[in-house]
Amino acid sequence: MSDLRIQIFYGGVGPERAVSLKSGAALAEALSSFAHPVSLQLLDAANLPEGLERESDLIFPALHGLFGEDGGLQSLLEAGGFEFCGSDSAASRTCMDKWRTKEIARELGIAVPEGEVFSGHAVPLADALMDRLGTSLVLKPVASGSSDGLNFTSHRSQLGVALSQIHEGRWLAERRINGRELTVGLLDGKAMGVVEILSESGVYDYTAKYVSGATRYQAPAAIEPALSSRIQREAEEIFAACGCRDFARVDFLLEGETPYFLEVNTLPGLTESSLLPKSAACFGMDFSALAEAMLQGALKRKASAG
Repeated sequence: MSDLRIQIFYGGVGPERAVSLKSGAALAEALSSFAHPVSLQLLDAANLPEGLERESDLIFPALHGLFGEDGGLQSLLEAGGFEFCGSDSAASRTCMDKWRTKEIARELGIAVPEGEVFSGHAVPLADALMDRLGTSLVLKPVASGSSDGLNFTSHRSQLGVALSQIHEGRWLAERRINGRELTVGLLDGKAMGVVEILSESGVYDYTAKYVSGATRYQAPAAIEPALSSRIQREAEEIFAACGCRDFARVDFLLEGETPYFLEVNTLPGLTESSLLPKSAACFGMDFSALAEAMLQGALKRKASAG
């Protein structure tokens, strides 16, 4: 594969475009000394860029959310016969659906927050939700990322206002877990270090994720080894059950001694403040080594395909 080229897709059409631009640039820099040439492909529409060569190009998507993690891009790549890094279209669609991944976790015996899903065309009454789930709730779209559309409510009037602004899509309402934010990266299906997220506001929202200084991180998290092992094991089980491949990041909330599964990120951020590199650093892996390791699964698949 001496003529192989690594094409990093970044940008995209969703609300996480700004994050993707940073991820793509950071990834290209990390792979600048890689054995194969690396190019950046800026995506401004939900289709494949022109000029790709199926035989010589290997795609590394650095897109998040819409037309990144939802399986749309992966479906086009599969139809075109392109090899690419990360989960395939089926696993991407599964993991983008927060409700479906929680159903899978429940089937595995892994704790998840109590919740229910509803349509934006049939929004439940605030009183009905509070009767079933309690007064402190989280509202979020079923399929989104980077905390897009995330709402925290602690009383009826807040919940009523949040619900009144929902008019379309599928939404998830959950009991709010007041616990420690933990995440673990996975590489080739194996869990790396557990990282604790310590946001100044107490809420890990978009500002906490991407505004410098808004959040601190403990890597590895200061938790008991047995609890860390449990979180790593559960992350690996979820990764496998969802059909993921190559890499991902799995998020949890720790309430007491119980880790509650939140979601799988099949194309996690790769910015200077992103969590997957922090998880890898717990295992002594710097960002360049992580970037190259994230390529290995796709490289093997392309080599075996001839």
